[in-house]
Amino acid sequence: MLTAVWLDASRNAHAFLGEEKLTEQSRLVSDMYLPQAETWVACHDGKPVGFLGLIDTYIGGLFVSPDAQGRGIGQALIAHGLKLKGRLTLDAYAKNLRTVAFNQKQGFVETDRRPTDKDGLPFEEISMSLSL
Repeated sequence: MLTAVWLDASRNAHAFLGEEKLTEQSRLVSDMYLPQAETWVACHDGKPVGFLGLIDTYIGGLFVSPDAQGRGIGQALIAHGLKLKGRLTLDAYAKNLRTVAFNQKQGFVETDRRPTDKDGLPFEEISMSLSL
């Protein structure tokens, strides 16, 4: 269920990666990332519509189903994570302007910028942090 939320949201936010890369990442999310993360799930009518995956204070994933976006779910998940941890960090693709703007609106500040992603692909990444 959470992998479906991730894939739906990623198709919108990370379309520039291409369907093949998203499908590959989807398997990693399901098999490796979600099992390793402390995951908090937002539900509507008993159905998952978003989640926050934390690895200590690092946000490994914050995804909300496209049809549930704009309702404060992402903001509530970040507030919950910040309350639990006191400090949060994350990485975002620079091309994902909506997510970068959302993170800035939550109070995240840029701490680093790299010309490639973690896989060495030519997708600029921004590191951001937020503290209480």
